[in-house]
Amino acid sequence: MNILDGSGAGVTTPPQTTGVVVRRVEAVVNAASGSVGAGAAEQLEQIVSRYCVGVRVANAAPHAIASAVRAAVDAKPDLVVILAGDGTAGLAAGLAGPDGPLIAPLPGGTMNMLPHALYGVVKWQDALVAALSQGVVRPVSGGEIGGKAFYVAAILGAPALWANAREAIRARKFRQAWISARIAMSRSFSHRLHFTLGDGMTDMARALTLMCPMVSAGPVEDGALEAAALDPKDVAEVVRLGFNAVTGDWRADPSVTTTLCRAGMAWAKGRIPAILDGEPVRLEHRVNFGFRPVAFRALAPAPLSPLDASLSTPVDLVARTR
Repeated sequence: MNILDGSGAGVTTPPQTTGVVVRRVEAVVNAASGSVGAGAAEQLEQIVSRYCVGVRVANAAPHAIASAVRAAVDAKPDLVVILAGDGTAGLAAGLAGPDGPLIAPLPGGTMNMLPHALYGVVKWQDALVAALSQGVVRPVSGGEIGGKAFYVAAILGAPALWANAREAIRARKFRQAWISARIAMSRSFSHRLHFTLGDGMTDMARALTLMCPMVSAGPVEDGALEAAALDPKDVAEVVRLGFNAVTGDWRADPSVTTTLCRAGMAWAKGRIPAILDGEPVRLEHRVNFGFRPVAFRALAPAPLSPLDASLSTPVDLVARTR
């Protein structure tokens, strides 16, 4: 693991502010991740050094990413920048929690669900510059299911098995991808998920999606997850639901039922396949889930929502002297 350390010589005096001051930055880069590539650590260090006093960049190999993230958070900097995949971004957010350092999860993976929710669909360099030049402290809510956190969306049920085919394609294991796709299609209609939302009645569906307020179409002032039960009856309905998802009208699909909830439970005959913020996992056969009002704090441009904007805190970056 290579460490790039900005010394921060010629530091200006921090301005008087009621906001949060960012002096020290720890960053973790996985050059082997989806859209990162060679030279990213040096480029990231150069960008951050234009805005902040000191930055230390850990250019970690894939097997050392988790320990590098833990070391970065344990160093108690003002900001931790992550340039890696979805799982690494989620790990950093979970370790920091609501009281730890600010997190800037840059789009360095394949799906980049959390970075895209915070910064939009942009290159990691543009996301970093936007965070440093326009960023505020944004409290990010999320969910927890079976002891695992998510900040964008969770998908529970047999349709989540399609993630195995996706991962196989990413690894260029095309035979395994074909096998996984066949398994996913067959189980999509043979396994149903039981669930309850809040104190409501028990229901069943092919899949249950839990969306956090950052991406939910529900009223964020309610402070809840948007739960969507997906229950296509046959292949034709799966195709229609897929088309509606592409056109952005999936909530209006007759096979989808949505509601808001703060807690619930899901269970099945066996372990539940799931996707949490783009990462496939296997949950126990019975799991509780719930809403977390503040899961961690991100450094990102102010959101468009007036309510979210009112919860944001200004940031002062202690920069080098020009």
